Amino acid sequence: MSQQTTLGKRTAVDYLARARRRLAVETATALCRKPIAIKPNLPLISFTFDDFPRTAFLEAGRILGRYNILGTYYVSFSLMGKQSQLGPMFHLEDLKELLRQGHELGCHTFGHCHSWDTPPHFYERAIIENQEALREMVPGARFQTFAYPHSWPHLGVKKVASAHFRCCRGGGRKPINIGTADLNLLSATFLEQTRDNPRAVKALIDDNARARGWLIFATHDLSGDPSPFGCTPDFFEQVVQWSVESGARILPVVGALKVLQGSLSF
Repeated sequence: MSQQTTLGKRTAVDYLARARRRLAVETATALCRKPIAIKPNLPLISFTFDDFPRTAFLEAGRILGRYNILGTYYVSFSLMGKQSQLGPMFHLEDLKELLRQGHELGCHTFGHCHSWDTPPHFYERAIIENQEALREMVPGARFQTFAYPHSWPHLGVKKVASAHFRCCRGGGRKPINIGTADLNLLSATFLEQTRDNPRAVKALIDDNARARGWLIFATHDLSGDPSPFGCTPDFFEQVVQWSVESGARILPVVGALKVLQGSLSF
């Protein structure tokens, strides 16, 4: 077999694999939906933090506190107290303090499971294990919202996650939740993807204000030398300031959801 023939077969196999993946992504997007109309009186913005590195609370929490803003922290209890590429991960006292301050604690599976590659029954077990860990460490606390770790969810994963939470946050196929959104797969904008282009974030906040949408920001660590998945405190504070100036209600994910469902008003 010639080298050209071999390369041609590999190209065809790669193309087929990509096509199957695209079809699976579209299927997960189209099915198992929980639609909600995004029609608030004022635009909504939520700040969320995945994995819960300590700097997300010590640095971002400090900045949010200056503006009297509460955020949502998506936690995987298997990461507690560990060192990672994001820096030191949360301690138990961090978790208790953020809850005392009124921030929301959301679920991110116990083992930080990959949302595409993990079999649904293992994924659901990791959700339940994380819930049990929370009840053990903070009696009376419970998760109401969820964020898919690592990737867009497979349909089977979306189905099991949606059964346990009021809403589930994904990544960013579209930057703002407007019109009708899927509570089982809410869109989010990751700040690290625009940290070198702050004006793009400002434009997004302005678009959200005009559309009266729900803009969910997500990131990980905050430091002067952030990981590829984080941003600097100065950049983050600028985003917070622009968000406040836009006139949006800035709420944790569960608070914004309550506004949309009419159970929380201002």
